[in-house]
Amino acid sequence: MSGELEQKAYQTESITVTFEARRCLHAAECVHGLPEVFDTRKRPWIQPDKATADRLAEVVRRCPSGALQYELVDGGTETLDRPTTITRSSTGQLTVRGELSVDTPQGPRAETRVVLCGCGKSRLQPYCDHAGPCGQ
Repeated sequence: MSGELEQKAYQTESITVTFEARRCLHAAECVHGLPEVFDTRKRPWIQPDKATADRLAEVVRRCPSGALQYELVDGGTETLDRPTTITRSSTGQLTVRGELSVDTPQGPRAETRVVLCGCGKSRLQPYCDHAGPCGQ
């Protein structure tokens, strides 16, 4: 992985949603959950003012890769899944939810949701980017 992951922020008075495009695995949980907010045909494609902060946070938490995150203006952040869960796909990809510290080339990173590469072929290690057989 070269450099930091670029994060774009989309803000309203009550919530900020961030998106890291390189981590997105196109599970489409956001698009299906709130199509009026997450519309890939529009620019910007995330329009957080079209839903309540609570509803937006609920849908963002569905993003398995963690490409989407949120922070409430009052300082509230995502409630961690307890216990932490790890699910392995039939191809080896690991979906992890909970209180996580992920070792990256830039150092440890606190996470709540990730999809990790299980085959070693990802160009975004340790995250899966669908480059190898585990992401198929």
